[in-house]
Amino acid sequence: MVAVMDCVFFGRTSGYIVVRDPHRKENVYWSGIERETLDEYRCARDTLESLGFVIRAVVADGKPGLKPLYKDVPVQMCHFHQKQIITRYLTQRPRLEAGKELREVVHGLCDTDDKSFAQELALWHDKWREFLTEKTSNPETGKWHYTHKRLRSAYKSLNKHLPYLFTYQKHPELNIPNTTNGLEGSFSYLKGLVRVHRGIKADLKRKTIDSILQNGPRNL
Repeated sequence: MVAVMDCVFFGRTSGYIVVRDPHRKENVYWSGIERETLDEYRCARDTLESLGFVIRAVVADGKPGLKPLYKDVPVQMCHFHQKQIITRYLTQRPRLEAGKELREVVHGLCDTDDKSFAQELALWHDKWREFLTEKTSNPETGKWHYTHKRLRSAYKSLNKHLPYLFTYQKHPELNIPNTTNGLEGSFSYLKGLVRVHRGIKADLKRKTIDSILQNGPRNL
């Protein structure tokens, strides 16, 4: 199976890790968690393999350490999460021209290939290389920091995840999704349900969530 995996939280310490088979359109593993840790992802894999599942590829967000955990299978970085990361650093309407151009590069992420995207990213970096190294000094302390830290972080995120952004194109025989959107639909439904029934007891809430994850909200 191709394993699409992500976590959803209903509070700071109340959440679920969920693994979905996108081809069969069903959740094959879920477990209540307090935090999103590598141990939870490791447990998910161990449990699924003990049940006879063979994971042939993984689609996930950019959680540090997750890719080495699945180093023996192709890993696809979710395009939706990558775009969210860029928006978090640059906002939806960047003020700087460099930020506007980088967002434009990312805008075409789902409609390009690895070589074209890598080339566009490299051209952007060459154009703004000196701008990215500008520093701001504090005259009182003598310390300095990069002036455009958030822009640098946005670029670093893309450069770091570049080897995993187009895995789905490199393995067409596996029919790998390029997002975790199959799970996001279920997560949105669950969050809405929890908000509407905020006053229900914890045990009933857990049973309701388990039922939806097992049966799906109308075949989401």
